[in-house]
Amino acid sequence: MIDELHVQNVALIRDASIQPSAGLTVLTGETGTGKSALLSSIKLLMGERADATAVREGADSLVVEGRFFGAGCDPEGTVVRRRVESSGRGRVEMDGHMSSVREVAEGPGSTIDLCGQHEHQRLLQVSSHVELLDNWAGDEVGDALRSYREALRRANEAARELERVREVSRVADERVEEETFVLRRIDEVSPREGELEELEGTLPKAEHAEMLMRTGLAAHEGLSGDEGVSDSLSSIISELRGVSSYDERLGQFASALESSLIDIEDVASELRRCADSMEFDPERLSEMQERMGALNGLLRSYGPRMQDVFDRRASAAELVAAAQDGDALVRKASAAADEAERTLRAAADALDSARGAVAPRLALAITEQMAFLEMGSAEIEVALERLDRSQWTTQGPSRVELMYRPAAGLTARPLRRIASGGEVSRVMLACKVVLGEADGTETLVFDEVDAGVGGATAVSLAQVLARLAKSHQVIVVTHLAQVAVMAEKHYLVSKEGEELPETTIEPIEGDARVREIARMLSGDQTQASLEHAREMLASARGQ
Repeated sequence: MIDELHVQNVALIRDASIQPSAGLTVLTGETGTGKSALLSSIKLLMGERADATAVREGADSLVVEGRFFGAGCDPEGTVVRRRVESSGRGRVEMDGHMSSVREVAEGPGSTIDLCGQHEHQRLLQVSSHVELLDNWAGDEVGDALRSYREALRRANEAARELERVREVSRVADERVEEETFVLRRIDEVSPREGELEELEGTLPKAEHAEMLMRTGLAAHEGLSGDEGVSDSLSSIISELRGVSSYDERLGQFASALESSLIDIEDVASELRRCADSMEFDPERLSEMQERMGALNGLLRSYGPRMQDVFDRRASAAELVAAAQDGDALVRKASAAADEAERTLRAAADALDSARGAVAPRLALAITEQMAFLEMGSAEIEVALERLDRSQWTTQGPSRVELMYRPAAGLTARPLRRIASGGEVSRVMLACKVVLGEADGTETLVFDEVDAGVGGATAVSLAQVLARLAKSHQVIVVTHLAQVAVMAEKHYLVSKEGEELPETTIEPIEGDARVREIARMLSGDQTQASLEHAREMLASARGQ
């Protein structure tokens, strides 16, 4: 929900802030005072496109900031900031970091729904109706939907496998001779996993075995043979020990050299063992070289990696097998696809049945709320239309749409085609009350929800908005005193100045609120209208 909204240089607003309540907040004021500028600011926080013409006259840019709490937000609050320059350039930030309009729209902006007579409204998007029905139905539809989605996944996989097998079979008939040659050539070499890497490690040693043996023996002789390094070093150590009584430093040098002598003798022993372990086997070397040549031949033809050779063999083997028994493979894949389709159609029927059982109850609940809003015999219906198989999606096999019947005996029409703004607003309000938290939004902003409303309908409208505010944060721009008195917070929007007017938005309470309610009731502030305003406020507090 919106914890705070700060607006600078938007249309007539120079600098204004509001802190809506968690329940019902109203904004009232004379026509033309700039309430629409505040709604434009909220739309920016919803991720809508910026309009440079909204920048206040004489300003370089506008800034809108909002702090959000709730779903998808940081526990300490998420701050969204949008800056739009008069040149049209914009900047978006979330929690002080650069962001994008899309991230705002998919994040905090997705928790707001602006419901206005001429505004883009989520509820009028047909694609959202099936989700609303399912969310309202809960487990009554949830299990069937999960089963349908799993069946759809399996059916799509089976269809793809059938297409793949058919393609392999078709290609196999055309390329069987070529693929048989490839398979035979690779199998003649019959490479093993890891064989190439093993040869790459052992072949160089085998090829240079004689040189390695000679070098090892020569090194051993140089270290341990007569007059080798060991003998010379032993003589040096002995001489240093003989004179160490005259200079202890020479004894320390002797000790250091003794340690080196031990290392030299160890290396000499290892060299000997290494040389003794080597052998030159011309026959074995020839076999290894021949094998390496065969593997490299495969790499040149089907590489560059040995894994590519294995993959090439697998594809050739599959094609050859398909050519030999292609019809059988296609029949098997076709039978699997048919079975998956039968399972899917059964799951689709079950899902439609579950939705069909719930839909009338949802429609009745919305219709009851519409009657409470003095909409006479107008009704809502939930239509389910089975789609062609090619149009089935993860949402289901049928189109779900809310339909509106203006009066008994008239034809129900798609909700999105309702012409009257007042009808749109009240139907939407009824839907919002019934759907409760299932609509996925936290903040509802209503503009012109009271269009063409008065008398008893105004009282009912106010009561419905108050009821809705128990499950949502509700912000309403209204001209109805009956709505205004129900609010937890009341902001007065006014305009001052002549040459460059400025809109101010101030919270009002006490006598100031009484005077504003009186103005809304009669257009002036007579003693009678003031008393009536006090009575309405007292009555609202008593509910």
